[in-house]
Amino acid sequence: MDFNQIFRDRTKNFSISIIKSLSSLPYSDGLSIIRKQIIRSATSVAANYRAVARARSEKERFAKICIVVEEIDETQLWLEIIEEMRYLDSENILHLKSECEELVKVMTTYKFKLSQNKTT
Repeated sequence: MDFNQIFRDRTKNFSISIIKSLSSLPYSDGLSIIRKQIIRSATSVAANYRAVARARSEKERFAKICIVVEEIDETQLWLEIIEEMRYLDSENILHLKSECEELVKVMTTYKFKLSQNKTT
């Protein structure tokens, strides 16, 4: 399996994990706003990563990976808020935060690599 397929699957599975983890929580006004935002940002990571692999040019690929990095960073913020507000149990939040951190590192590295290719 190639890098693109691995991370297409990983970002999609991460989105699914976010949705499943939050769908079991009770409804409340504050939580519903956070739930909506984190689901939006996590699914945007997966959708935009798919677009990276289908980009028609290096410029478009770089623009899409920039969106991926921005959205995974936002997802990380929402996970921190969820953790501090203790909306999820520590085991569940630890798993989500760990995967998010790995995705941040990989996508940031990929973005940097693409930016280097643009200057050469």
